Amino acid sequence: MNKPSSLRSALNSVPYLSANPDALHLFVDDGKVVSTGVPGLGWEYQYTLNMVVTDFSGDQNLLTAVVLQWLTENQPDALRNPELRERLFRFEVEILKNDLVDISIYLALTERVLVTVRDGVATVEAVAEPDGPASHDEHWLAHYG
Repeated sequence: MNKPSSLRSALNSVPYLSANPDALHLFVDDGKVVSTGVPGLGWEYQYTLNMVVTDFSGDQNLLTAVVLQWLTENQPDALRNPELRERLFRFEVEILKNDLVDISIYLALTERVLVTVRDGVATVEAVAEPDGPASHDEHWLAHYG
């Protein structure tokens, strides 16, 4: 699974997390492997990525913007699907003080894997996500990135 480390890298653009990398915790919950069993081995990982940020005192809107931008590139099919996007991004917040919170973000993710055999040698490869929308609004990067 590649998406957890990819998200961690993207979140380095949030000043609080780049200054406090130990405040970010990632957990893969409710994981499943789904395969159709057709000739030619391949499968899809389906799981909830639970991202916990502890003692967060930064801009929660910036955190959300970075996660949504990452989802645009890494789970575009769910963003374009009205049923899937309703379950794609959930969160909980524990308010510790007026300016300090613990945030849990739950992302419903998938990753496809294909196995190809050429000349008797099997290759296992994560498959890139399909192209997202034609144009990405990166306006927030000019202000926060």
